[in-house]
Amino acid sequence: MDPINAATAADPYPYYAELRAQGGLTFHHELKLWVASSARAVCAVLAHVDCRVRPLQEPVPKAIASGLAGEVFGQLMRMNEGEHQRCPRSAIEPELALIDVAAVNALVAARLITVDAEGLYKAMFCGPVCVVAALLGFTPAQGRAISELTADFVACLSPLSNDLQLAAAHAAAEQLRGYFIELLAESDSEMLRRIRRRFEGDEQRLIANLIGLCSQTYEASGGLIGNALLTLRRQPELRTASMPALLAEVQRFDPSVQNTRRFVAAACEIDGVRVEAGEVILLLLASANRDPALNERPDAFLLERPNRRSFSFGGGRHQCPGQLLAMSIASATVSEILAHGVDLDPLHWHYRPSFNGRMPVFTEATP
Repeated sequence: MDPINAATAADPYPYYAELRAQGGLTFHHELKLWVASSARAVCAVLAHVDCRVRPLQEPVPKAIASGLAGEVFGQLMRMNEGEHQRCPRSAIEPELALIDVAAVNALVAARLITVDAEGLYKAMFCGPVCVVAALLGFTPAQGRAISELTADFVACLSPLSNDLQLAAAHAAAEQLRGYFIELLAESDSEMLRRIRRRFEGDEQRLIANLIGLCSQTYEASGGLIGNALLTLRRQPELRTASMPALLAEVQRFDPSVQNTRRFVAAACEIDGVRVEAGEVILLLLASANRDPALNERPDAFLLERPNRRSFSFGGGRHQCPGQLLAMSIASATVSEILAHGVDLDPLHWHYRPSFNGRMPVFTEATP
């Protein structure tokens, strides 16, 4: 096991504990990068001005730089620093903080959930994007199309994607942009109008970040829902627990985003260690969540955990602004899945291939 493939290992948490015991920030010679495994080191890297979300010499991955998916990628607030990060965030974050949880619950409840593996997949990955699309003003039919296109677009965010998947991501980016251009011309969504006013004069960046909102929802919410379902499969006594309390502990205990990266722009000292310009730091967010210095009894699943702290939604200037939305969608979706009587026990499952995500996919048992 190494710090990257640990993300999809059956149980990476003992390995993470071993890494923390070696020091909060250590160099992995085989992977040729620094690994931040402790809460202290992760916090220090997230807060450091010289630790950036993209390398200076490659703001957009070379594999997608020449296509429309790359153009969208280059304008995403999560992939930028400075004004190109702060301005989109200041436009979108206030609206995400005002999400009506009751409206989210109603949108989730209105979706058809079938009691099979395919229905579960749609509920986990397609459903959350449909909810976001509805909040922005799309019709249900448009929302389903947005969800399907988002599934294609997210391929551009993974280094594991092949040429065919990247070509589909470029095509999806073009179609998504078309949908959002039409939406901006005719939507009566008050939420979208308020966001748009803050993007005055920069419609292309607005559209890119609306696509980004959908893409983040697709994977992060899908993984969170799936990991909550696995928790309920292992501990069926939790089915009667408060769903918000369950999801709050799941996102700490077994998060869908296991790690993220930062690229060192200038030589600096972090947590007592000197790192050089051009070096890469892998932040093991899931390991930091299990650090005893951050949470007491970190390996225990506690619904009523006092002073719960987590890095699952990032931290510092790049902390995810959609945490309330993601948690609300996941909580409502898991509740609906249980209400529909989906039986998880006969289903097989595996984690989707990923370098940083922990996203279970359920399949029917073969005869």
